[in-house]
Amino acid sequence: MNVGADEIKALAEHLLLDDNYLRHLAELEIEERRQRRIERNLHDSELPGEKTLATLTRARLPAKVQRMLPTLCNGAFVERGENVLAFGQPGRGKTHLACVIGHELIQRGRRVYFTPTYALVQRLLQAKRDLVLEKELTRLDRFDAVILDDIGYVQQSREEMEVLFTFLSDRYERRSVIISSNLVIKKWDRIFRDPMTTAAAIDRFIAVILEVTGTSYRTD
Repeated sequence: MNVGADEIKALAEHLLLDDNYLRHLAELEIEERRQRRIERNLHDSELPGEKTLATLTRARLPAKVQRMLPTLCNGAFVERGENVLAFGQPGRGKTHLACVIGHELIQRGRRVYFTPTYALVQRLLQAKRDLVLEKELTRLDRFDAVILDDIGYVQQSREEMEVLFTFLSDRYERRSVIISSNLVIKKWDRIFRDPMTTAAAIDRFIAVILEVTGTSYRTD
């Protein structure tokens, strides 16, 4: 059977269209899977849904924090196992800022977990009493970043202080911690009480520092 040039051209165009169609279907499937993964990670994160980049008033942030925010949202610090500390007086938007970073990390495929510090401490303390602390730390280790909200308000007993220190030590240089606090690092002796434990905790908390100043959102 003789096949003319027009028939060959038509066949080639048909195969090209099929190839493009299949490629398009594959791209749609990949994107759908990515969106499902993001939705699942967002649900598991327990992040406040309203504290996102879209609802952040960036103009209220100090200029230095504004400049650093895009880099932090890209998540390179997570790859290096670094930590982030957002500190400032109450009502300055520290929690919102930490949550923005968390939401953006999730959009980039990272796993994040948000928790008030006191809640995490009680969770770890219960795990220690049940002799499953190591197992609980392993569960938390699946998150690339854990956001500890309001660490400065936690007044630790020795037992509570020890589990918090254990958590920070376990993630040291491997997984990231994002902390909001009304206390700068040099005042963490109010949290850990014991000077040696405080020094050891600070030593394990190599951090990007975000000083959140300005007027209080609540007052305004």
